[in-house]
Amino acid sequence: MIVPKDELLHTLLLIVIMIVTSFIIKKAIRKFSFVRAIEVNRRKVIFNICYFVIYLISGFFLALIWGVKFEDFAIFISSVLAVLGVGFFAQWSILSNITASFILFFYHPIRIGNRIKIIDKDYEWTGSVKNITAFYFFIETDEGQHISIPNALVMQKAIEILAKEEPIEKEEKELFEE
Repeated sequence: MIVPKDELLHTLLLIVIMIVTSFIIKKAIRKFSFVRAIEVNRRKVIFNICYFVIYLISGFFLALIWGVKFEDFAIFISSVLAVLGVGFFAQWSILSNITASFILFFYHPIRIGNRIKIIDKDYEWTGSVKNITAFYFFIETDEGQHISIPNALVMQKAIEILAKEEPIEKEEKELFEE
């Protein structure tokens, strides 16, 4: 049996590059999230998406290293992308929610625990942000409702960040009791 030394060497080199890239990206996201005080769960979502992209690109290069012809691979990828394109067109909100999740993570000032007011002509929700996942934005309103809003919709709405609720003063409390 002939051992393909070049392929093994290139595969090992690809694995090392993949590990180093993952480490650098993980360190950069951690540093960014600590500076911006981003919730651990949101950080995990971004880590998972970045790892998926790294593994996808590595898989592409691994196939090329082990002799899959570029023309054959291009036909396979274009077929897969055509099927995914039809699926994403039918469910475009999936892709837009993932993109909105990245934007909310890196650029939006809203954090988990903030009190917010969503200003809309149909609804005016006021409450606190409970969680932000890859697809949904979860709010608990002052009335006790638990609302989930797609991330893409959050990006389209005007949102006011409110100050944390201050406790009722003792004098005001006595007025309410009377």
